[in-house]
Amino acid sequence: MSAAVDTAQEPQAVPEPAWGRHLVAVGVLAVVLAFLPLVLPPAQQSVAVRVLVFAILALGWNIMSGFGGMFSFGHAAYFGLGAYVSVWLLVEQGISPWIGMLAGMAVAAAFAVLIGFLALRYRLKGAYFALSTFAFAEMLRLYATNSDLVNRAVGYNVPLRSESSLAYMQFEPGAASYFWIALALTVLALVTTIVFLRSRTGRFTVAVRDDEDAAAALGIPVMRTKLVTIALSAAITSVAGTFYVQYYFFVDPDVAFGSSVSIQAILPAVIGGVATIWGPVVGAAILGPLNDVTATLLRNPPAGLEFLQGRAGLDVMVYAVLLILIVLVLPQGVYGSLRERFQRR
Repeated sequence: MSAAVDTAQEPQAVPEPAWGRHLVAVGVLAVVLAFLPLVLPPAQQSVAVRVLVFAILALGWNIMSGFGGMFSFGHAAYFGLGAYVSVWLLVEQGISPWIGMLAGMAVAAAFAVLIGFLALRYRLKGAYFALSTFAFAEMLRLYATNSDLVNRAVGYNVPLRSESSLAYMQFEPGAASYFWIALALTVLALVTTIVFLRSRTGRFTVAVRDDEDAAAALGIPVMRTKLVTIALSAAITSVAGTFYVQYYFFVDPDVAFGSSVSIQAILPAVIGGVATIWGPVVGAAILGPLNDVTATLLRNPPAGLEFLQGRAGLDVMVYAVLLILIVLVLPQGVYGSLRERFQRR
């Protein structure tokens, strides 16, 4: 028995990536991107902020579904809890959204542990686990739509302040501060992912994902490991919700808990590379501008393609076709496929 416990404390089967190089890369990328608002036009800055929100969402989803192997189709629940808890504290109690962000992380993590425990307790796996996460997100959307506590379907408008305030995360429209805050939150999410995977719990998470029965036989606490992973994933996702509502000044049940939010959490990780540290960031950097580029191109098509102009919905079709092509050509995602090819050399 003691030998089994000792082996569980050091799961040698989990390979260790170059953690130091990842952290250095995060630092270099943060310094380079910090200058982006100084060169981008205001219209493009909003696209850059949206990319960072997508990246935080996808990083949160990737911890649970990529490294943890528990596919979630309900991350809108954690995004919405982060948005609603922070905006409710701000509007109803006058509390800073920074404190609301921490409260949202705690509430989202607690809710995630509850639904995760219920799903795992009854041994839901694969598609059944994914459907259960979707059902809980829908339950929250319906509750918010019909509850006076959170203003029903009307939602909340963030009260505008007369002056810029870092304490209330509010600045002039188009201010670079929004980008820098989103960048700082993305960097924190990336560093948290790296530190978590380097930790013993992170290694247990990967071991449980790869072979749950073998991990349990080695003495790894499977249920506790999964619940910690789910809680961390939900807390990171809730941060995106808090920032979103402070940036767009509005939230309602469909915006916060709608299924489109869950899709926006999944797509960047799939396009960039599931279960990779950089995949969600790369995927968000591709998806964010791609939608705008296709819409702009079809709004003002080049010579010879004028017949495409003004055709409603065509930009969405082109966008979807491009995503399908990326998945077919690079089935492990852009970053995942490129990393594999370089490792073969």
